Amino acid sequence: MKIGIFDSGIGGLSVLHQAMITMPEANYIFYADVDNVPYGEKTREEVRNLVDHAVGFLVDKGCQAIVLACNTATSAAISYLRDKYKLPIIGIEPAVKPAVEHTHESGRRVMVVSTPVTAKGEKLKKLVDKYDDKHIVDVVALPKLVRFAQDDDFDSENVLDYLKNEFAPYNLKDYSELVLGCTHFNYFKDSFAKLFPEDLEMVDGNTGVSNNLKNTVVKKGIFTEADNGKKGCVEYYYSDRKMESPAEMEHIRKLHERLERMRNISNPSREQDKLTAGSFQ
Repeated sequence: MKIGIFDSGIGGLSVLHQAMITMPEANYIFYADVDNVPYGEKTREEVRNLVDHAVGFLVDKGCQAIVLACNTATSAAISYLRDKYKLPIIGIEPAVKPAVEHTHESGRRVMVVSTPVTAKGEKLKKLVDKYDDKHIVDVVALPKLVRFAQDDDFDSENVLDYLKNEFAPYNLKDYSELVLGCTHFNYFKDSFAKLFPEDLEMVDGNTGVSNNLKNTVVKKGIFTEADNGKKGCVEYYYSDRKMESPAEMEHIRKLHERLERMRNISNPSREQDKLTAGSFQ
């Protein structure tokens, strides 16, 4: 069983990281289009063409299901891709619904942080319109955060200064929920935690996507009894180039280590909410 996981950059490693926990039996191919990151500053047509190339690459490598571990790519391209390719393609979207539902209990607000393409996209607008009946959701685009992530600049003063500047128009004490609408933003949970109230809950959707992936491959017969107990492996590609040198693999290992630390800066009180949150059906 071979699963492809795609992102514009290293953000999608957070989805791969969770998928390996949820379904360790699978073999994964992770594809990061680092030559063209960030997608959030491109047109929707540019994004669609880039994602189409990457998905075609993964199909040629024998992937039986593909996850678009990128909110921007999901928003711009998933309908087109599902029409073109005859295999399961699972997207990710900002987990607005559980955040709004939980905020109703606290009487506070929800902030969704994303790339500009996602923030301006019809998909996010429809999500907010559908669930935000009390008008408590604010959407904030953070385009530079993707660039910080690609530069491995996760917790510097530059990052904090940037976030403080972007959040300046908002009273952060008003928020009890922060929806991470870009997979790159998972690397910055510790920085977000420094700026928001201590009781802030961050929703990233990775568990929901991973569970949806497993349910899909079981339902489609891609995951069979023969796969039980197997230990899968991962291949990493950066824009068609396979990563395999010691230096490249050490860098990827360190990214996984950080993601594991960030995974623990989460919301232990709401594991049930996270079982389906953030997966685009």
